[in-house]
Amino acid sequence: MKLGIFVNTGRHIDAVTGITQAAVKKGHSITIFAMDAGTRLFVNPAFTELCRLDGISISFCDHSAKEEGAVTQGLPAEIVCGSQYNNALMVHESDKVIVL
Repeated sequence: MKLGIFVNTGRHIDAVTGITQAAVKKGHSITIFAMDAGTRLFVNPAFTELCRLDGISISFCDHSAKEEGAVTQGLPAEIVCGSQYNNALMVHESDKVIVL
């Protein structure tokens, strides 16, 4: 199964990391898209290090990150600076999408 996780708040870091790690252990692939306040989670290594797990892809909305003042410099190369197009791809390609 391909799971999409849409992160638009900074309130659920434990849920994002826990769900992602559990899904990886079950052999699922996960796409995470961050926008709005969710882009502020990039200061948390628990969030950014998820990109290093097998089967995980992370992207974010550059416009939202700039609006939120999110720190995006120095992010791992695996995290894609994108746009709402990345969000649309996640939704299109995922079997299920969770919004946190």
